[in-house]
Amino acid sequence: MRVLVTGHGGLIGRHIWDAFSEHDRVGIDPVCDGLADVRDMPSLLHGAHFDLVVHCAALVQGRETIETHPALLGAYNLQLDGALFEWALRARPGRIVYLSSSAAYPTTVQNNGRRLLREDLGWGIRPDQTYGWVKLTGELLAEEMRRAGVPVTVVRPFSGYGSDQAECYPFAAMMARARRCDDPFAVWGDGRQVRDFVHVDDIVGAILALIKHEVDGPVNIGTGIGTSMDELARLAMRTAGYEAPIEHLFDKPAGVRYRVADTTVLHRYYEPKVTLAEGVRRALS
Repeated sequence: MRVLVTGHGGLIGRHIWDAFSEHDRVGIDPVCDGLADVRDMPSLLHGAHFDLVVHCAALVQGRETIETHPALLGAYNLQLDGALFEWALRARPGRIVYLSSSAAYPTTVQNNGRRLLREDLGWGIRPDQTYGWVKLTGELLAEEMRRAGVPVTVVRPFSGYGSDQAECYPFAAMMARARRCDDPFAVWGDGRQVRDFVHVDDIVGAILALIKHEVDGPVNIGTGIGTSMDELARLAMRTAGYEAPIEHLFDKPAGVRYRVADTTVLHRYYEPKVTLAEGVRRALS
């Protein structure tokens, strides 16, 4: 199988890349080679055919960047998605996997109560920041691609993490604090923000299962288990073998209050295997 992975230098992209090590792979990511850019796909890969395209490329860089540079993220990510789908209309790959985001869900749903986020809630109400709008736009483009005869699987990963994640994301930042035995232990916001942390191994496992079953989606990729930032901080300290008071940084962006996946659809094809405790242990070992 010939596989194209965009953004193969990022967390999910790196692990997707490794998952297809026995296949004929092509990667596009300026972080890796300094030259290839998804925005150049229509000319760079003119005439090339791929059995599978996994589109991981996106500029995110954590909550602070999402909130402080929305125009930059929006403009750049729209270009990435636009170039991918423009190329795909001509090249007609066997299947595309489009990585959307849990940010596509309406913020009103995520700030009131503890409602699980179901796939059909993602339309008609303002999503989370410009980044969420871009991902909804990408999902609309995916629908149009299907109508044009190109199969597209849309996935919505929740709070993905892994041992090799950049420290601009909350999980990796907390693991770094735990390794240093920070005292006090900093947590952004009031620490009661709840997230669905899903290990990158399970994100990749879910994507592979959805490809195998030719599922179009959208499909949430999460555990269905909510963990507050304070709970994650305490778990990190406990695993590192120490205890310290938590210092809440209220001048830092905290995001929505409750973001946990409804995993009913996912469980038809895949069930996550890595618990958060095991993920923390791996990151701190």
